Amino acid sequence: MPTHKLGTQTQQDPIRFKNLMREAEEKLIATGMRAQDARDLLARAQQLDDFQFWQHQSDGLAIFISADMFGYYCLPLNFDELVVVTDRFHFKPILPLLSGDGQFYILALSQNQVRLFQGTRYSVSEIELEDVPTSIAEALRYDDPEKSLQFHTGTSGGRGGDRAAMFHGQGAGNDDQKENILRYFRKVDSGLQELLKDRRSPLVLAGVDYLLPIYQQANTYPYLLDEGVTGNPDQLKAEELHAQAWEIVQPHFERSQQETAARYQELAGTGKTATNIQEVVPSAYYQRVESLFVPVGLQKWGRFHPDTSEVELHEEHQPGDEDLMDLAALHTLFNGGTVYAVEPEQVPGNNSLAAVLRY
Repeated sequence: MPTHKLGTQTQQDPIRFKNLMREAEEKLIATGMRAQDARDLLARAQQLDDFQFWQHQSDGLAIFISADMFGYYCLPLNFDELVVVTDRFHFKPILPLLSGDGQFYILALSQNQVRLFQGTRYSVSEIELEDVPTSIAEALRYDDPEKSLQFHTGTSGGRGGDRAAMFHGQGAGNDDQKENILRYFRKVDSGLQELLKDRRSPLVLAGVDYLLPIYQQANTYPYLLDEGVTGNPDQLKAEELHAQAWEIVQPHFERSQQETAARYQELAGTGKTATNIQEVVPSAYYQRVESLFVPVGLQKWGRFHPDTSEVELHEEHQPGDEDLMDLAALHTLFNGGTVYAVEPEQVPGNNSLAAVLRY
């Protein structure tokens, strides 16, 4: 459901919520559930409905309820109202958070600190690093003992507690310093290999100008972007890094979507594309879909029978139905494909959905 952050519109959100909860109860009963059991299942969500809850919302609210799971998410997406009762959770409305202009990484590098973040268009979170040196002092303290690598640790950093180790290099001038940094970055890159293995998400570097080309020399991750966030990342919060990195990543994602749409147009009529839901769903289930465009806000209700590959379509939602577009998107993601959740007019070829097939 859509929600509001401020103003008198927040007063409408509890009313909308009550109406949707009533609809959920009716749909549960329509599946054969006893009325009291339906009310018991929804009770945890009903407990959210108080004044304070509605004063701390974002643009949209998503609630997932089953017999053994309950979760709610205040999200930066303006949803249409929708209640779905079926055998699994319905994800298509939140796909813009998970795919298309999807995940990317930010590697914030200095000689004194290493931080890795995972971001989407709307969010950012720091990833805890293991087997990755967190400073040049840590990376090189046991290397080349004949060279003087001086560092000090444990100095008070005020409100943040201990300050990170500070590195000072003495040796053969700038070339020696650069070589030390390169060795440090190779250790960082080596530590990231396991974390980023089998990933295809773009990686954005954040660091002072002279460090970025040195890391690019050490890097082995194939999806590192040429452009980076310049400046001292140690002075930036996660949200500030995210905002600057998104400006770099956004054109990359837009270009990827445009290239995929162009690829669809090139392959149309060759047997390597599909637009019929009755072909797309089995293709996604059996790992044939490479890329899929699905429209947000539209549903195709029915059932899929994997044993026969039959797709059963219904004009109106019936008890036990699921959104077959959501099913196709979910299996495309599960099987390593790319999903673009777009406005209906952005689906290539003016189709209801569009798939590029692997074979």
